[in-house]
Amino acid sequence: MDRSTIGWINGFLGVLIFSGSLPATRIAVADFDPTFLTAARAVIAGLIAVPALLLMGGKRPGRRDILPLLVVSLGVVIGFPLLTALALRHVPAAHTIVFVGLLPLATAFFGVLRAGERPQPAFWLFSALGSAAVAGFALAGAGTGFSAANLLMLGAILACGLGYAEGARLSREFGGWQVISWALVLSLPVMILLGVVTLPERLPPLGAVSWAGLAYVSVFSMFVGFVFWYRGLALGGIAGVGQLQLLQPFMGLLLAGWLLGEHVSPSIFAVTAAVVLCVAGARRFSRPPPALVSRKAS
Repeated sequence: MDRSTIGWINGFLGVLIFSGSLPATRIAVADFDPTFLTAARAVIAGLIAVPALLLMGGKRPGRRDILPLLVVSLGVVIGFPLLTALALRHVPAAHTIVFVGLLPLATAFFGVLRAGERPQPAFWLFSALGSAAVAGFALAGAGTGFSAANLLMLGAILACGLGYAEGARLSREFGGWQVISWALVLSLPVMILLGVVTLPERLPPLGAVSWAGLAYVSVFSMFVGFVFWYRGLALGGIAGVGQLQLLQPFMGLLLAGWLLGEHVSPSIFAVTAAVVLCVAGARRFSRPPPALVSRKAS
């Protein structure tokens, strides 16, 4: 099996795991403050990462790797979880999941800036069309207007796209599980402090479903999913494998309807379908033309 195929398989497994993140977060924020939830999930995942690095002999990052790892931490350990948790206090999971359709575009954009990838010009045409579809939904979709929750989700997508691209670039040297592990370890002291400061006076009872949401986003969304995702991006290409995220809105919408009983309006499906078509077109032109690659190789 070639590297590209392995990358696509790993990328798909990562997307499959990430699809449950927003519904699980929606469940968790019913009882947990968004800031505490962000800290708690990072601390739990960090406590998994520490023994993983010790037992599996992870490569120690050099000085030049610290800043990129901090970017990964700010993007996927702090930024995306916190902003989405805040947004989910005001809108249903089905509303926010459609914004995930922007993630392939954001990931590819930062892949160009940080990893030197060079998609064809047509790629950006499809990216612009997809962005316009999501912006239109944010302005008029579901009757919410351009709300603060939509702004939070757009910020979350930008932070996540940067964290994905930077992590994928580092994964070529360290491996996916080590990148997310070191990013979690670097953020662990701050997140422990944040968790202590925001610890609620009364925690929900142990049988509450919010604990299940916290467990999912801590173990799977914050650690296991990234092991597969970063490996997939590193092996298959950031812009290419990143397009697998087009499946995430559909998986997430199904989970939100099944687990949370949320109503999924036809408008959300229509916008999601439009974004999927745009991202599918972008995927076709995500790599340089063969003639250009041949000239560089010669």
